[in-house]
Amino acid sequence: MSDLGVRSAAFLDLDSVDRDDLDLSKLNAAVDGWQWHGLVKDDELHNVLTSADVIVSNKVVLTDEHLSNARCLKLVCIAATGTNNIDLEAAARNNIAVCNVHGYATPSVVQHVFTLLLALTTRFNEYTSAVKRGAWSKSNFFCLLDYPIRELEGKTIGIVGYGHLGKAVAKVAEAFGMKVMLAKRNSEDQRPGRCALHDLLPQLDVLSLHCPLTEETRGMIGADELALMKKDAVLINTARGGLVDEYALLEALKTQQI
Repeated sequence: MSDLGVRSAAFLDLDSVDRDDLDLSKLNAAVDGWQWHGLVKDDELHNVLTSADVIVSNKVVLTDEHLSNARCLKLVCIAATGTNNIDLEAAARNNIAVCNVHGYATPSVVQHVFTLLLALTTRFNEYTSAVKRGAWSKSNFFCLLDYPIRELEGKTIGIVGYGHLGKAVAKVAEAFGMKVMLAKRNSEDQRPGRCALHDLLPQLDVLSLHCPLTEETRGMIGADELALMKKDAVLINTARGGLVDEYALLEALKTQQI
């Protein structure tokens, strides 16, 4: 990057992605002056930002104030897909380019989706606790039926966000024998096979979210949406937490609405 005037770069939170198992040689070769921070301290962040041409961040939040005072900064590389830890408008005002990572860790995320889904539908945590307290061995039938399980075959999963992750989740869901339904992006989305979210929700046994966090999607699953879902529906959010109104979800759980 020296040809582009990049003399120094800093990774703000390397410990969030590296457990001494990453090959950083290509990054080292790209820039001569690297600063490697396991997690940059708050009182050091200002000095790091004002001295670096390139910043790499996974979780560290960069605000308007941070970016406006970053005199040398030309590029912020987000070591993830989500961009909501960077004030993108402030970056644009200060002529700082921002890039993120697309289409990485798809198998891991899909695996995590079904880890969560299977744990819920098979009541894995409840049965694990029962085994640990000896309830299984004390049963007259040497079998526990305390927590009814649900099979995925024949159930309907709705997917919001049909990119790399959404498509991969749909593929695995179909392997389980599930019916897959897709949500429209917005009211102008006229693609065949898509359904408006409010029409989709009452039909679902599982809702899985895979869309970015934007002003349009923030709080997209709120009280009204939760009220439309089946009482025993499962909500899986492996995207951004802000997609779901947490207070509305807490109230729905307290009142056993979902």
